[in-house]
Amino acid sequence: MTLRRWTKLREETVHRNPWWLYMRDRVRHPAGTLGDYHYVRTPGSVMIIPHRDDDRFVLVRQYRYLNDRDSVEFPAGGIKLDQDVREAAVAELREEAGLTAGRWQELGIFNPFNGVTDELCRCFLATDLTECAADPDQTEEFEILIRDANQIRGMIAEGELWDGMSLAAWSLYTARAYAERDA
Repeated sequence: MTLRRWTKLREETVHRNPWWLYMRDRVRHPAGTLGDYHYVRTPGSVMIIPHRDDDRFVLVRQYRYLNDRDSVEFPAGGIKLDQDVREAAVAELREEAGLTAGRWQELGIFNPFNGVTDELCRCFLATDLTECAADPDQTEEFEILIRDANQIRGMIAEGELWDGMSLAAWSLYTARAYAERDA
């Protein structure tokens, strides 16, 4: 079955900030009705799963203002307008975890909230890690956590790791790991 597409009649930028655009499109639905669709446009984001030589993973704990609570996550961040994807991943790993990686493997792409944003997050596995000086943004503070796969699964089961992007990235990682194991 082919699903019917909407037709964009007009696109308008409602508001702009340094990170994204707030958009409003005038659309025609397949049934012929007209409507407005509001969404956020971004250059995209990256998420990195740092995998150490001792088979443990690096996560960060940081404060999340909108939920007013700490969040355990894999290092991640937005892609700046003048950055390519790999450059953004390298920068975020350094900024948040104080690490550089000798090897990078792309795990996949996902949309973190596809009804609200056109953002695509590119997820990477980073290995052959070396410590370096962290360089967080002025508004960021991180606690570094080192956990093995069983501990991460436990954190997910207990609701300690609740960040949706980290959950999606972990799903991409484990799907790849199982596919390689079963190949």
